Amino acid sequence: MYKRILVSIDGSPTSDRGLDEAARLAKVCGSSLQLIHIVDPIPFTTGYEAMGRNTGREIASIEADAQKLLDDGKKRALASGAPDVDTVLVQRTTARISERIVEQAKAWGAELIVIGTHGRRGVGRMLLGSDAEQTVRIAPVPVLLVRAAEEAQDAR
Repeated sequence: MYKRILVSIDGSPTSDRGLDEAARLAKVCGSSLQLIHIVDPIPFTTGYEAMGRNTGREIASIEADAQKLLDDGKKRALASGAPDVDTVLVQRTTARISERIVEQAKAWGAELIVIGTHGRRGVGRMLLGSDAEQTVRIAPVPVLLVRAAEEAQDAR
């Protein structure tokens, strides 16, 4: 079935649900997982923060935290029975998150993309947009969207 599954993670409970689903699928199919996390250094390089001081250290700290998130996700997926898990940390720069996900899916040869979706509606979705929705629109492979837990959806 799917031999290469790309999983976008961001540390949210919804993202964890997506990771868990991907790990179960990988276990059944004997698939390789690649976990991707996208960092956005732009707010730290614009000069709006404290006169632009210490941005190098802040970016390094953000990237270290992001790598820890990926490492923890890898451990979680392996503990769930995924046979092979790799990670990749990507900088967003000016592209949308969805574009970076699709670029990595193409580069790695993913056959499926898994994303946890917050299921925003109404004004929240209109103002924030949906990276998951945009990924579905531009992805060259199937995209599995994993919704937030019912209690999280009811809180919106």
